[in-house]
Amino acid sequence: MDGRIDLHTHTLFSDGALLPSELLRRAVSRGFTGLALTDHADASNLEGVIASLLRFAADQKDDFELALLVGVELTHVAPRSIAALARRAKAAGAHLVVVHGETLVEPVAPGTNRAALECADVDILAHPGLLTSEEAGLAAANGIYLELSTRRGHCLANGRVAALAREVGAALVVNSDAHDPSDLADLEMARRVALGAGLTPAEAEEALHAAPAALLRQALERRLR
Repeated sequence: MDGRIDLHTHTLFSDGALLPSELLRRAVSRGFTGLALTDHADASNLEGVIASLLRFAADQKDDFELALLVGVELTHVAPRSIAALARRAKAAGAHLVVVHGETLVEPVAPGTNRAALECADVDILAHPGLLTSEEAGLAAANGIYLELSTRRGHCLANGRVAALAREVGAALVVNSDAHDPSDLADLEMARRVALGAGLTPAEAEEALHAAPAALLRQALERRLR
C-alpha cells in the first residue's frame, strides 16, 4: 500500500471525538489506505468496545476505501494483567492489540513496557518513552512493533525509541494516536516525524510503508481464519 497506514486511533467509544464513520471518512480524504480503530480498554469495557467496532466494520465494510482493523489499546493496565487482557481481546475478535506504553507525560505503571513485550498477543507497544535496550531486544525477538508517535507529548522520546530499534533490529511503525481530526497525521507529516526521530530516508519509508503493511496483512489474515 502506497498511502498512509495508521494503526493507532480512537473514536468516541473511548475518548476520541468522532464516530468511526467520520474518522474513516476524514482518513480517506487525507490519503489513508489503512486504519486501525484501537479504543482505550481495560477489563471494564474490553468486550463491549470490540463488539461495537466489529459490528461497525461488518455493517459498513464497503463504505470506505481503505483497509480497516478493529483493535484496542490496553491503557493504564497493571503489568500483571496485560497478558490476560490481551488474550481476552484476541478471543473477543480484536484484530490488533496495542498497549499504552510508558510515555513520558503520563503516570503509566513501571514494568508496562516489559510486560507488553513479553506477551504473544500484543502487536504494538505505543509511545514507549524511555525504552531500555533490553526491552527493545524483546520487541525484536518477539516480533512486536515499536511505535513512533506523531502525538504531542508522546513524541518526546521518539529519538530514543528509533535509535534503540536500529541497534537491535526491532520493527517501527509511525502512528498518530488520533483522538480528534487535528491529530490525524498525513503521510508527509508522518514522514517528517520519522526523519525528525533520526531515521534515514530508507528507514523512514520502512516504518511508513513496509512495516505497517506487513502488520496489516498479518492482522487481516488472522481475521479470515
